[in-house]
Amino acid sequence: MALTPLDIHNKEFTRGFRGYDEDEVNEFLDQIIKDYEVVIRDKKKLEDKVQELEEKLGHFSNIEQTLNKSILVAQETAEEVKTNANKESKLIVKEAEKNADRIINEALAKSRRISLEVEELKKQAKVFRTRLKMMVEAQLDMIDNDDWDDLFNVEIDEETEYEKELAENNS
Repeated sequence: MALTPLDIHNKEFTRGFRGYDEDEVNEFLDQIIKDYEVVIRDKKKLEDKVQELEEKLGHFSNIEQTLNKSILVAQETAEEVKTNANKESKLIVKEAEKNADRIINEALAKSRRISLEVEELKKQAKVFRTRLKMMVEAQLDMIDNDDWDDLFNVEIDEETEYEKELAENNS
């Protein structure tokens, strides 16, 4: 057990022949008591300070644990968000590919329809051209026909029958 200032104060020494000077020993003991009391007070202050710092350390340890848990939760959440974003991006890409395929297929079908329509229009144009050519050739044949020459060769009397009738009607 540690000495207390009271133990030092109450300590009595045995007296011997030609012992130490009693006043000098008492003064020295008084000085030791004062110094020992200061050391005990300082020790108590330091123990209180250690306890306070241990409480703060415990508090900060709790904060550290909480922060570590929060960081882990944040990391897990970030991973989850990243995973979800990757899944969503893959879905978007798949959807875009489907849409692109659909658009391409629709465009190809439309292109085929237009090609068929163009071929049909070409056929119709050839038929029209052939008919027009035949019609023009028939008209040219009519023009080249000798019947026209016969019309030009008909002699017209000086007085036409129409004129004769008019004359008769007027008289």
